[in-house]
Amino acid sequence: MQLVGMLDSPYVRRVAITAQFLGIPYEHNPLSIFKSYDEFRKLNPLVKVPTLICDDGEMLVDSSLIIVHLQSLSGDDNALMPQDGAAKRRALQLTGVALVAKDKMVQIIYETRQRPAELVHQPWIDRVAQQLRSAFEILEAAVGDGESWLFGDSPTVADISIAVAWRFSQLTSAERVQEVDYPGLVRFSARAEALPQFRACPL
Repeated sequence: MQLVGMLDSPYVRRVAITAQFLGIPYEHNPLSIFKSYDEFRKLNPLVKVPTLICDDGEMLVDSSLIIVHLQSLSGDDNALMPQDGAAKRRALQLTGVALVAKDKMVQIIYETRQRPAELVHQPWIDRVAQQLRSAFEILEAAVGDGESWLFGDSPTVADISIAVAWRFSQLTSAERVQEVDYPGLVRFSARAEALPQFRACPL
């Protein structure tokens, strides 16, 4: 099984870390959708990260769908998810918010770094940045002081997704999402990044 994409993508990284937690081995092929576009396209004409190439050659895209597949491979479709109905719904909710944060950061990157300067639309950037801050405000409230996992003694998919989103924010959007405003997320992220599964997949 091969995971294609660079770990500076939060979507690739959340899949890689999830596989580490589930104990599922994979080969990492760190192709860039920019610098390695032609090579990537030979593997997957969609040029979409992450791409998971299964042992039989079948390809999966979209990080959430890949994680569902990895959970099934682990023998437990509910692995890394709370079992209680209300808690599971809350975990899905917070995972969704973390994905919104990632999406908004990527939109800002594309708008400000890939588009010619004369075509950048500042009102759109302002709107997306507002959505980004709203997402992190929700996540900050959810993690509290950041000293414990959300649903027990070990991380869930929600914990992984939030920690990956925060670390990515400090790489790409630190001027918009400042540590001083989110102390709980700072501690939560540091706690997660110290785990061997995170260290095995450095940003």
